This record gives sequence, C-alpha cells and structure tokens, in this order.
Amino acid sequence: MPPIQDKHSSQELLQAQVNLWHHALGFVKSMALKCAMELQIPNTIQHHGGLMTPSELATKIGLHPSKLPRLRRLMRVLTISGIFAVHEAASPGKEVVYGLTPTTRLLVGDEVKSNLFPILSLMLDSTVIAPFLGMHSWFLDEHSTSLFKKAHSLNFWEMAEQDDTYNQILNNAMVSDSNFLTDIILRECGDVFLGINSLIDVGGGHGGAARAIVNAFPQMKCTVLDLPHVIAEAPSDVHVSFISGDMFKYIPPANALFLKGFFLPKVICLDPF
Repeated sequence: MPPIQDKHSSQELLQAQVNLWHHALGFVKSMALKCAMELQIPNTIQHHGGLMTPSELATKIGLHPSKLPRLRRLMRVLTISGIFAVHEAASPGKEVVYGLTPTTRLLVGDEVKSNLFPILSLMLDSTVIAPFLGMHSWFLDEHSTSLFKKAHSLNFWEMAEQDDTYNQILNNAMVSDSNFLTDIILRECGDVFLGINSLIDVGGGHGGAARAIVNAFPQMKCTVLDLPHVIAEAPSDVHVSFISGDMFKYIPPANALFLKGFFLPKVICLDPF
C-alpha cells in the first residue's frame, strides 16, 4: 500500500493535520469558557460599563501581574471563538479593549429568565465531564448501559439524590434552562395556554416555568410534580402548588400537562433518546 503522502497533496495533508488538531484540542475552548466563568470575567466586564482593558480586568479580578500575559492568551481564545468582543487599541502603545457579545450577555445580569450561567456551570462541571474520559471502556463493557453510571456508579438522577452539592448545581441548571425557554414559549406561542384552567408541570423542578405561566395567565391553577428531593428544596409560592411524586407512577388530573425535554442527561449518559 503506497504511503498516504503519495496519494494526497501537501496542502491536503496539512489540512488533515489541522482537522485532527481541531478535534483533539477542542476541549481548550470549553475549559477557557469555564475558567472565564469561574473568574467572573463576564460579570466583571458588565459591571465596568461593558468595556475593559486586559490590565483593568486583571486588577479587578485579583490576578497577580505575572498572570497578565496568560490572561491575554485566555481572552484571545475566547474572542476568536466569539464569546467576547475585542476592540483594537485607540492609539499605538495602548491596550486592546474587551467587550461583551450577545453570547456573553446570556451569562450576566440579574435577569433570571435570560441568565444561562447555571446550566453552563453544570455542563462544564467535572462530574459531567469525567465520564467522557472513560468512554472507550464503557463501549467495551457490554453490561454497562450508562456512561455516567459507569464512571460514578450512580446514574444522572441518583447522583442528585446522593450528592447535595451536585443536586444544587443540577437544580439551578434546570431552573436556568426552564426560565430561558419558557419566556420564549410564552412570547412566541403563548396562545396555546388560552382556555386552560389547570396545568401540571411534570418534572417542573422549583417551579420557575409554572410561575412564569401563572404570571401570564393568572386564572390558571398550576401544580409542579417532581421527585421528593427536588420538591424539598423548592421555594414556597402562593400561586404555584408542589406535589412530591414519580411521574412514571402517578400524575394528578388537570386540563393539560407541561412536559419539557431536558436532553443533557441523554447526551451525558449516551442512552437512546
């Protein structure tokens, strides 16, 4: 069999190498985003008026001056990938200025319905990432049905029952995702709720979606059904009722059910949809 170099041009080989590097080092972008979130860079820029130089940013987030070149490198990754905007220096010798983009604005602010910081925190949490490092052994194990369970000996939801910290991260993530999508649903197709007097939000977590629906349709009686450990942490609300239970065993009667798809567990566990 002739060497691959004899079958492809140098340009094709170099492009193939770039493609491999792109996939092999793809995690760098995810980890750069995780680092920026944990350093509170999006919020720091937001609270500074939306624009900051590298030096201003380093000082504000408490970095040692020796880390400034590394911060610039981190921000270069994040500006190239469109997470942050970068504006050229106003004059020679001056620093560039970083700003927010529509993407970054989903990670900042006090507006709960549009802040996706919590669900990104879950996606980038080590508990979620770790199973993928052993994906090959999971494929070779004919008896293992869940990648997540292979790594942690518990499935996605069992982990939430056993680990209070993870449970809090998961609940915050689901509230974040639910609030974001419910706001869009009510704005774009809220008429589907007209004429409904009672609604069960199945797997409704802490009631963020139900609360938004009741605010839009005050005449509706909304009830959230979720697992006991989830309901135990739900805030009390005079407009939304909470019922502890398993949706696979019993769902209370109502005019309509509200059931949202949360696909992250399927992605993580590699279970069939």
